[in-house]
Amino acid sequence: MIITQTPLRISLAGGGSDFPEFFRTEGGAVVSLAIDKYLYVIVKERFDDRIYVNYSVKEIVDHVDDLRHDLVREAMRRTGITHGVEITTLSDVPSEGTGLGSSGSVTVGLLNAFYAYQGMQAPAERLAREACEIEIDLLKKPIGVQDQYIAAYGNLRFFQFGPADDVRVERIPVPEARKRALVSNLLLFFTNRTRPSEAILDEQRRNIPERLAEIRGLRAAAFETRSRLLDGGLAALGPLLHRCWQQKRRLAPGVSSADLDALYERARAAGATGGKLTGAGGGGFLLLYCPWAAQAALRSALGGYRELPFTLEPDGSKVIFNIRRSPWT
Repeated sequence: MIITQTPLRISLAGGGSDFPEFFRTEGGAVVSLAIDKYLYVIVKERFDDRIYVNYSVKEIVDHVDDLRHDLVREAMRRTGITHGVEITTLSDVPSEGTGLGSSGSVTVGLLNAFYAYQGMQAPAERLAREACEIEIDLLKKPIGVQDQYIAAYGNLRFFQFGPADDVRVERIPVPEARKRALVSNLLLFFTNRTRPSEAILDEQRRNIPERLAEIRGLRAAAFETRSRLLDGGLAALGPLLHRCWQQKRRLAPGVSSADLDALYERARAAGATGGKLTGAGGGGFLLLYCPWAAQAALRSALGGYRELPFTLEPDGSKVIFNIRRSPWT
């Protein structure tokens, strides 16, 4: 039996510039934070040759090609596992529509588990790259690439993509006390709605040629966020998040709505200095930057919305349980 634990993430800056349609010509940059909320994959050998997959539904099939779960199917194909396994995925938060990068974490976690099942230790770069190939190149999902990379690498990272397909990965060298201060000023509230992100992301991708100025601004914000993290200017991150949210709202109509805008303005009136909806927008979690002194007032103002406490996860996807049968048994 193999169990992998893969972190979810918060994108602090640069989201949108990680679409291949943008970074392959202009180059992209993002700052991402892995959090201590996880996607778990369990892979267990079966006595028979059938394939069992357990998620929100249960699939039992004889052949990989018959699987409806496209991420499991393509990860099995990529790693060469063809039969005789039971696969279960579990998540600390709703697995779809939350904006915390669940899909990328699922794919990275599956690949990590399948390689470990075969006695292989795949490096983070391989997990991230192959997860992107599965989701973007094979399945044609309208997504960027930061989710797969932060899921594989973890911690607080600055990624640069392209303008070819090369990726630069930097662990931002921020003192631990400053990391704790950053996380203590970031709050997540569930908006009480999930949404299929693909429709929003597909429109956002199609709008890239008409939204180059906004995406360039989001990319520039990733560099500015990195600088503020390095020089200790954390107070600037709230206004920076606010500025980026105004740019992101222009990428596609479904990113926000009147009631979500009202919720955000309520949070700002209560003391948040900036924020945004995580992921594609349209629902999921609202990320807010709020100084400690104003957090009680903010929580009171958002009393009808569930808060998700979190902290930094220093590691990317990892195997947390590994018992494999000997080939002689």
